[in-house]
Amino acid sequence: MTTTSTKKLTFDQWQALPETKQRCEVVDGVLLMPPSPTPEHQILGLRIIRPVSLFVEENGLGLAIMAPCDVLISKEPLRVRQPDIFYLSAARAGVRRESDLADIQRIESPPDLVVEILSPSNTRRQIQEKLADYRSIGVLECWLVNFPTRTIEILRLTPEAATTIATYGIADTLQSQILPGFALPIANIFGPLLK
Repeated sequence: MTTTSTKKLTFDQWQALPETKQRCEVVDGVLLMPPSPTPEHQILGLRIIRPVSLFVEENGLGLAIMAPCDVLISKEPLRVRQPDIFYLSAARAGVRRESDLADIQRIESPPDLVVEILSPSNTRRQIQEKLADYRSIGVLECWLVNFPTRTIEILRLTPEAATTIATYGIADTLQSQILPGFALPIANIFGPLLK
């Protein structure tokens, strides 16, 4: 991940930055810009967000959103994350339809679910830092998507810990405690990329 400047941004300075389609995060005021995602990364993201989005919208549960979209962790020190995918529930965030997000520059309500598609360059420390940020704002569940192992690890997040509750492989069907009734065959995510 590239650090664009050693000067630390304040919340107001960050707000004044021009809109960009480039993914970036802010950690303790430092703007970080990773390289663009690989095509494989983007394909996995689409294969996950389509069924999640369809399920939550058909059931009136809220909205699923794909990066880049800022999720504010804290204003001081400034911390901003961009999960690959996240789900905002109507129950917790009050988001029922796209129009509920009109004119909103960043997400300040905690997502119920975040999905992180792991890149080869991700270190365990980077993942742990993201999980700590998500736990600090009340995210309830995280999916870690690992293409090399063809697995999706489901973590329950609490203020105290991130606990693995299931790891699904290519022959399994993912189920989520956050989305009761949702079922996603893992082969639908990874299978087409293996042919």
